[in-house]
Order: sequence, then structure tokens, then C-alpha cells
Amino acid sequence: MRTATLQDVAKLAGVSTATASRVLSGHPATSVDARTRVAEAATELGFRPNAQARSLRKARTESIGVVVSDILNPFFAEIAHTAEQTAREAGLTIMLCNANESTEQQDRYIDLLLAHRADGIVIAPQGDGSGSLRDVLKLGVPLVFVDRTVDGVDVPSITSDNFGGIAQAVEHLVGLGHRRIGFIAGPQATSTGRDRLVAFRDAIEKHGADQDMALIYEGDFRVSSGVAGARHLLDLACPPTALLAADSLMTLGALHVCQDRAISIPDDMSIVGYDDIEAFRLLDPPITVVSHDPARTGELAVELLTKMLDGEKVESVVLDAQLVVRGSTGPASLRRDVPAPVPLETEAPPDVRGLPAPHLLAHAVHVDDVARLLS
Repeated sequence: MRTATLQDVAKLAGVSTATASRVLSGHPATSVDARTRVAEAATELGFRPNAQARSLRKARTESIGVVVSDILNPFFAEIAHTAEQTAREAGLTIMLCNANESTEQQDRYIDLLLAHRADGIVIAPQGDGSGSLRDVLKLGVPLVFVDRTVDGVDVPSITSDNFGGIAQAVEHLVGLGHRRIGFIAGPQATSTGRDRLVAFRDAIEKHGADQDMALIYEGDFRVSSGVAGARHLLDLACPPTALLAADSLMTLGALHVCQDRAISIPDDMSIVGYDDIEAFRLLDPPITVVSHDPARTGELAVELLTKMLDGEKVESVVLDAQLVVRGSTGPASLRRDVPAPVPLETEAPPDVRGLPAPHLLAHAVHVDDVARLLS
């Protein structure tokens, strides 16, 4: 297939070649309409200025891209919020993009950011680093990863101590007498999902807890997989006495299932979540969590990116993760008569697409309230 040229972009956008060139070089003397049409045409045609031409550019656009995995996930919403604040204070504007846990959608947004001549990109990467992500690296556009990394890709990152956080959670549950601990893991296509699963298995082995592989369910960092994972684990012939979920949305899904089955927390089941969203502090009982700092993540990511734009060398940062013990964990239950499943109003597991994000809850809530939002 023939490589798209500047003339092709101009023709599709309905502008002159000179206008297309000005837009793609970040020249300020262009209209909003022209910039939009040229950017869309460049994305559709897969047009990217070559690396040599880009290296010759002297002026910066003073804009950066921020690509989050799922804007409905409170953790990433907080990263985006503080990234915008930090960028604004540095005199930068951000272009916020939602990959929606999709490599294809991520690639489309990266192409758009390149067409808009973003000076650099903060991103929670999807997939293995192929596609448009590789193109960014070839072009020399500064990148900072947040929350996740990509094997074999040397990019500075801001992550949390997944191993330390999970280890603290397992140690806490084992200390309460739990031996069968169910784990709703994140997707193994992500470094975060892989790290937290390895950390869980290591901690279980270290403390001599039950290593039954049936106690592990792979989710996808969404409410619906938390629901599916909790159902699977609670329906085992010998169900766990505690559940540990690898992120906040899957924790909400697990809570929904326990509420639906009239399983008392923590009397019948202990639950530990990952990410300390506001809703967890407002629930009754409040949820024990592994807490790390998304606000600091967003702030540091932009600070690292601005240093890179100024030609400075930067190092990756691993932020501490701390267990926050609240009311959702207690001694292992001696009950063995786990309530039978109660049919839900709808067969499809709930999700949060189109519903208010949990981090927007502004009043005290009970598990029932969250369940009604998700059902």
C-alpha cells in the first residue's frame, strides 16, 4: 500500500497543501476547523511526518496527550485529573483520550495525538507495545507510562508496589485465620495484572495458605468481571472465606454478588479491594483496601514528561502501596452453609458503561446503594 503524503492529507481534508503543512507543523496561524479536518484526515490515512522532519521542528505546541485505560475507573480518572492540573501549572494543555482497555482504540488516539503534534504523551499502555506505540518511540516523541509497563520497552514509568501491596493484603487475611482466599486477578495482558497475580501466588505460598488454582479467577478490571469472578469462587464446592480483588471496579462487582446472596461482610466473608476510592470509605462496612496514590501518579508523570521535553534524563518511580484495614475483614468464618445463589433481575452481569462512576458518589452509601447502581 502506498504511503500517504501531505498532498493526500490536504485533499481529503479539503484544504491547501500549505494549510495542511502549517497545521501539521503546529503553526498558530490556522483555524480550529482546519486543524480538526487535517488531524482527522491524517489519522484516517495513517499519515505521520517522518522522523527527520519532526526532529527539525523548532517550536513546541505546548500540548501533551494523556491516554488512560478506562475513564470510568476512578483510579484513572484521578490520574487524569491531577495530570491536567500539573500540566496547566506548567503552561501546558492536555488532550485527554480514553483507550477503554482496547489496543485498537489506543492506537487510534495515539495517531490522533501525533497528527495534532503533541509534544509528549502520558499513557497507561495497552497490549505488548506494538502498533502505534512503537511508532511513537521511533519518532522520538517523549513517553511516560503510568500504572503499567511494557516488557522490552525502555520508557520511564510511574507505578505502584504491586508486590508489596498484595503481600500485605494476604498477610492480613492469613493473620485472621483465612486459608482459602479467592483472588479476582486483573487481565494477564497487562503488567499490572500479571504482577499482582504473581504477588498473590508468592504470598499464598509463603504463608502456607491453600494454593488451589480454582481460587484464582482472571478478570478484566471491570465491574462485570468482578461479578463473574465472585460467582465462580462462591459456587466452588469448598468456597473461600475471603476475597481479594485486584482493582476497585472488580471489588465493587464482588460486593454486589455478596449483597445479592445475603452474605454478611465480614461475618460470612472478608473482602479486600485494591485502590482506595471514595465509595469504599462510605460503604457500610467500609472496605479494607490496598491503597496507593493515583493523584501523585498523575502529578509525577507530567513532571517527568516536562523534564524530558527539556532534555533532562529521568528515572522510573515506584510508589508505595499500603494496606488500609477497615470493616470488611474479620476472622475466618466457621460457617459452611454459604447461601445459595439468588437470581438477579437480569441475567447479564452489571457493568458501569453509561452509569455514574463510583468516584462521583458524594453521599454516604450502603452496599445496597452501590448494588442498585450496578444492577
